[in-house]
Amino acid sequence: MLDRLASSQGDLESEELQEDAEATGCTRICDCGDRQIVKVTGTLRTVTLRPRAGVPALEAELFDGTAPLDVVWLGRRSIAGIEPGRRLIASGRISMSQGRRVLFNPKYELRPLGQE
Repeated sequence: MLDRLASSQGDLESEELQEDAEATGCTRICDCGDRQIVKVTGTLRTVTLRPRAGVPALEAELFDGTAPLDVVWLGRRSIAGIEPGRRLIASGRISMSQGRRVLFNPKYELRPLGQE
């Protein structure tokens, strides 16, 4: 109890996200390796439109309390429900790009708003 009182808000949110990943049977992002097929969950921190090789790409940073993961939808300018603060489950093959984990065109499931 004393540890929870002394913890920062960010630490408490990270702990909650890690517990959620475990409860849904998802892999922790920090445990994901290059070219591994994974199912991860977390909260979208940022969502940006950034062209890649002249093609529109919607990029989001997913955080599960252990590490960030870049999620990229190629050829998309926007996706309904994909916005900062939204929780989702994403699955696909992890790749490494410039030292960061990236998931291109993942299958995804938006978490119900009541669970956030």
